[in-house]
Amino acid sequence: MMKIVFAGTPEIAARALSLISEKHQVELVVTMPDAPVGRKRVLTPSPVAQTADALGIPVLKTQKLDAAARARIESSQAELAIVVAYGAMINSESLALLPWWNLHFSILPNHRGATPLQHSM
Repeated sequence: MMKIVFAGTPEIAARALSLISEKHQVELVVTMPDAPVGRKRVLTPSPVAQTADALGIPVLKTQKLDAAARARIESSQAELAIVVAYGAMINSESLALLPWWNLHFSILPNHRGATPLQHSM
């Protein structure tokens, strides 16, 4: 069982988090901050944050991996980070902390960006 940091935001990433947490120990989840949703613009946690809360996993909500975020990742003592549609660049300082794996839903670099599946069709 590996100790993992998971970074992701949308529903598809939440499903990946659930599956990964069945076989591995997720020490920390990194996701985007709460965002306004719906007509009334109610601040709502990301699907990944909601899943992590339900699983009892600590959550770090941040748009960028600054020094404070990197310290939190480092203190998790994880062996690996897995990224699924996080929504921000992973900077070189963060990449140096531990190995990072990225699950992407199309052929890179041909179909990159926010809508890789739609562009591949």
